[in-house]
Amino acid sequence: MNKTQRGNFFEDFAVGRRFRHATPRTVTDGDVALYTALTGSRFAVNASVTAAACLGHLRAPLDDLLVFHLVFGKTVPDVSLNAVANLGYADCVFGAPVYPGDTLHAESEVIGVRQNSRGDTGTVYVRSTGFNQRGEVVLDYVRWVMVRKADPESPAPDPVVPEVSKSVSADRLLAPDDRTVAAYDTVLSGSDVLWEDYSAGEKIDHVDGVTVESAEHMAATRLYHNTARAHFDQYAAQAGRFGHRIVYGGHIMSLARAVSVNGLANAFRIAAINGGRHVLPVLAGDTVYAWTEVLERIALPGRSRVGALRLRAVATRDLPCESFPYRDEGDAEGGKYHPAVVLDLDYTVLIPRRGDGAAD
Repeated sequence: MNKTQRGNFFEDFAVGRRFRHATPRTVTDGDVALYTALTGSRFAVNASVTAAACLGHLRAPLDDLLVFHLVFGKTVPDVSLNAVANLGYADCVFGAPVYPGDTLHAESEVIGVRQNSRGDTGTVYVRSTGFNQRGEVVLDYVRWVMVRKADPESPAPDPVVPEVSKSVSADRLLAPDDRTVAAYDTVLSGSDVLWEDYSAGEKIDHVDGVTVESAEHMAATRLYHNTARAHFDQYAAQAGRFGHRIVYGGHIMSLARAVSVNGLANAFRIAAINGGRHVLPVLAGDTVYAWTEVLERIALPGRSRVGALRLRAVATRDLPCESFPYRDEGDAEGGKYHPAVVLDLDYTVLIPRRGDGAAD
């Protein structure tokens, strides 16, 4: 009887296969404190019970990306233990807020498989859902990951590439009601810049850079129960493409979100991730910078005190963002990425409105 787990290789995945992931995770205040120490996130609603109470919370909710990473981490032993790279995300909706003391678990379904041209890897598409102890959905998303084959000579499956929406519609965003948001206090957030002050096409350089330390990115990945070997095993990584452990791409998402407080301090919740791509890996010693483009200002149905912003977050390594690096060939979607770009994330945030107009 084999008592250890090798993880699933590309051949082990088939469309329709379902996983109930181990191990349920009860979130503690210690997890929140460690996440803050590792990322520097300082959005008021997650940092302060007082600020959280202004949005109707009895306690400060977890940072939405911490929820994302915890649910993601549950899926790794079954989905991406033998991954070469996590490639992208889509159709990600955040549900019920998560608080210290909640217990999270996750399930996934394989929705697509496609062998890559070299024949030694394949792309696996999964839809993963995270639940709290009451069975409420806290997160639902699609991701695709490049996974090694156990036997490069094994036959390729019939390719299935799922269609996913390019953006999460406004009616799927979970937003507080106007009476709740009316109590929002911009003094606590440190900024009086609200929904009306942003416009489509606007670009914001978040100024600050964060150098990724080896011990920190490994601690962050352990915090999420993410067991992917690419992040931990330097001995094995020496033979790989980069010769070193790569930083979990979600950690770069968190660093980009954390520095975005300088310019988006009142974006109190991530409501959705419309799509995302880890363009290049980050290694320990790299310094991460970020800038944001406002793609769309979204009025929410029946709301006059809270709106949404669809944003493009771009993170770079070892390059400040005052020139807004993105693609080498202008901003055309078909252009090649600037060589410093490591993350291209399309996501939607909730932000208070002044409420001086009628509900939309």
